[in-house]
Amino acid sequence: MTETPVMRPATAGDREAVWSIIGPILRDGETYALDRDIGKTDALAYWLGGDRSTFVAELAGAIVGTYYLKRNQAGGGSHIANCGYAVSQAARGRGIARAMARHSLAEAKARGFRAMQYNFVVATNLGAIHLWESLGFRTLTRLPNAFDHPREGLVDACVMWREL
Repeated sequence: MTETPVMRPATAGDREAVWSIIGPILRDGETYALDRDIGKTDALAYWLGGDRSTFVAELAGAIVGTYYLKRNQAGGGSHIANCGYAVSQAARGRGIARAMARHSLAEAKARGFRAMQYNFVVATNLGAIHLWESLGFRTLTRLPNAFDHPREGLVDACVMWREL
């Protein structure tokens, strides 16, 4: 079932809800190249960092997803956007990731970015790859054995890109 969440900028009052979503994903270690034992303070500093704009997705007043938008590189690469996304376990399969992705693409374009690039999409994350491809992203390259998956061992990571 697809639902339309309300998107809004994250506030300091959203920290616990954001942690409840990103904490289990980071601990799982299947999709982000961050230490699986990253602490709450460091994880929130990363997700809500000053170099990015963080948003939350709400359904019926509950935060069910979050994403950040930032420039992919500084200087000459600052016209390319980059994002990270997370959906709560309970809200998966309900169109939240797609809604956040669409919102991020519109937000990036409105902020003057010319393209969006995902630097490190773990190749076993088939749901994300399917979603990004359905939204017009293409895989520019695969980085062989770039990610040490906790169950699959060494797997590729994809660099994905889309013009805005």
